[in-house]
Amino acid sequence: MRDVFSIALSCLLALSFFTSSEASDGKRRKVGLPTRSITVAYAVQTASVMTNCFSPRLRSILAHIAASTGQRPLVTSGHRPRAHRRGSLHRLCQAADIRVPGVSESRIIAAARTAPGIGGIGRYCNGIIHVDTGPRRQWAHCGRRGGGLLAAKRRSGRRT
Repeated sequence: MRDVFSIALSCLLALSFFTSSEASDGKRRKVGLPTRSITVAYAVQTASVMTNCFSPRLRSILAHIAASTGQRPLVTSGHRPRAHRRGSLHRLCQAADIRVPGVSESRIIAAARTAPGIGGIGRYCNGIIHVDTGPRRQWAHCGRRGGGLLAAKRRSGRRT
């Protein structure tokens, strides 16, 4: 409850600052909010999703998906330093789980397949797509048994 009160008070103080930006001579002054100098090709689902360590290669994959679909991907999971699987590329900050609102899974996967530097592409039953910079492979995982629309495949050395 104390946090909610603090946030509300901060908002009121900020609002009073912006409304009191009129000069004493009656002229209005423009008050600009800070803007970012770079454009990010993806968004994060929550503030706790860690993406600051993404490699340029992974960022370019996400940018390619954004350009191909016309929508920015929403990263639902990025760097996970304590990932359960030892070989997870999330641990190395080389993988991202994404959604692209308003775009079908098949269209996202098609865009990911054509991305330069793409490694793994995974599809989960909840609509999340996994992309990474590791070896080229593709899978679908639904529940404990796996399976799904994409059969688990490893492509050793063969690029498609």
